[in-house]
Amino acid sequence: MFLTRRLLILSAAMMLTLSSLAQAPKGMGKSDPEAKKVLDAVSAKFKTFKAIKAAFALKIENAAGKVQGVKAGTVLMKGVKYRVSITGQEIFCDGATIWTYDVAAKEVQVSALDNSSGSITPQKLFTNFYDIDFLFVLGQDLKKGGKTYKVVELTPIDKTKSFFKVVLELDKATSVIMSTRVYEKNGNRYLYAINSINTNATVADESFSFNPKKYPGVEVIDLR
Repeated sequence: MFLTRRLLILSAAMMLTLSSLAQAPKGMGKSDPEAKKVLDAVSAKFKTFKAIKAAFALKIENAAGKVQGVKAGTVLMKGVKYRVSITGQEIFCDGATIWTYDVAAKEVQVSALDNSSGSITPQKLFTNFYDIDFLFVLGQDLKKGGKTYKVVELTPIDKTKSFFKVVLELDKATSVIMSTRVYEKNGNRYLYAINSINTNATVADESFSFNPKKYPGVEVIDLR
């Protein structure tokens, strides 16, 4: 599932509840308390949002910095529900079930949501994933487009992960993560940038479920 795995991030966007710093294995160091304050502010702000609708762009670069592809997408979030649409694929989650729809293959795979699996969902990116899975440090503020951004670098505690670093850029004025860059061990880099975001969107609950009647001819593969 390309998007579910790569959403490592939304950078999705996007973001992160905790009561203490992550307890990393002995010898791995500690997280930066100042970075924690920034991420906690993101988490607290996220909890005030009714529903979110955001448009984002995903750019993929190789180790040499050459752009391998660019895709545009949208994400909807409401409570534990989410829906991600990107070129050629849609992912629906109603909080219990996940539908991954491959447009070209005219196929949708259905699976049960497993909150204990360690998979990354858009909500986890806004809430608590960093507390137990990463060490994090605060970088220097970044100014661009007339705005100031806080920069936080995250390093996974689990060194078997396919990536070794994630860099977040947060709008200092709104405490919303506006871009995420994921660095993979093979040299590839994935940049998720938020182009627009509505944090008080009106989204119907049925938007988060795959309705076969609206997709005639699509094969349903139930993996539950």
